Amino acid sequence: MKKIVIGILPQEKIRERMLAIAKGDYKPKRGEPKVWFISMKSMAEVLSDKNRALLHIIAETKPESLQELARATDRQPSNLSRTLKTLENYGFVELKKKDKKIIPVAKANELEIHAA
Repeated sequence: MKKIVIGILPQEKIRERMLAIAKGDYKPKRGEPKVWFISMKSMAEVLSDKNRALLHIIAETKPESLQELARATDRQPSNLSRTLKTLENYGFVELKKKDKKIIPVAKANELEIHAA
């Protein structure tokens, strides 16, 4: 696992940055954020205490299926699936498919936040 660097910038600044990268006008430096949020509030919703605890449980127990994780966290699989998809979209979790199972894998054990 690794550290994920998170940035917080207004939507307009994120868009400007992405366009500059796409045009080749700007090359991100090592250690710059790879995951961006438009506000502390939106970051707090995704990285709530409950979701960070979920990431910790995934990293510690290495569940072999979504059902196993649901039992370990005492959560409904459908609710858990939605949460995991959100975390996957931000790069905090990888959902691997093996046979007919979905295996959640935590991608980071440390978060670093850069707020402008």
